[in-house]
Amino acid sequence: MTDAIPLDLDDIQAGALHERPSPYVGTYVLLRVDERQDGRDFVRRLIPLLSPARAVLDSTPAAWLTVAFTYRGLKALGVPQESLDSFAPEFQQGMAARAATLGDVGESDPEHWEEPLGGPDVHIALATLSPDQASLDQVVEKARRARDEFPGVEVVWRQDCYQLPTGRTSFGFKDGIGQPAVEGAGTIPSDTGEPPIKAGEFILGYPDETGAPAPMPTPDVLGRNGTYVVFRKLHTRVAA
Repeated sequence: MTDAIPLDLDDIQAGALHERPSPYVGTYVLLRVDERQDGRDFVRRLIPLLSPARAVLDSTPAAWLTVAFTYRGLKALGVPQESLDSFAPEFQQGMAARAATLGDVGESDPEHWEEPLGGPDVHIALATLSPDQASLDQVVEKARRARDEFPGVEVVWRQDCYQLPTGRTSFGFKDGIGQPAVEGAGTIPSDTGEPPIKAGEFILGYPDETGAPAPMPTPDVLGRNGTYVVFRKLHTRVAA
């Protein structure tokens, strides 16, 4: 057994390692970049609003904001094609293009998806989570004011969400019960009998369960301490 490699918790976004609070409220916002310079300046303005993973580990913040980019978003922000080509093929293609592989056929075909999900207009995704509405509103308002300074960045979609009063999902399961512990993150697993999962299964630049790190985009700064995420909105038929 080898010692775990310490994680750079000051450079990893809190949303990449930590589960939602319970109870929670949240807001998801998707944006399109129409003007490259506005997009780049907007991202710079967002950086001070982001919470590093260490902030959640030391003491749960009132709310935290996470930012993610699509392949088209990175292209719109001016990432060179050579670097774009180094990202995982699944990320480059996107979910709509991989619908048949993912089983998104019939009623779940992308032509039935809520716009603009899966479309070319989604460039930046913002996720804000908080234990209470007042704290959430403060962070969302800061992000809104930052966006308002840059007319070349357009909000194309928003979804507000919350945990049910029962603390359970619509199917009756305890919300968040499947949260694993990541080696080096300092989090407590929902199942204390389960060993932590190697950090490289979630965070780029660290060994995964094979003992080696997963392939990273180039240059190194584009991938290290980052992660790939999937954003999906599902229609669940509870009675059925």
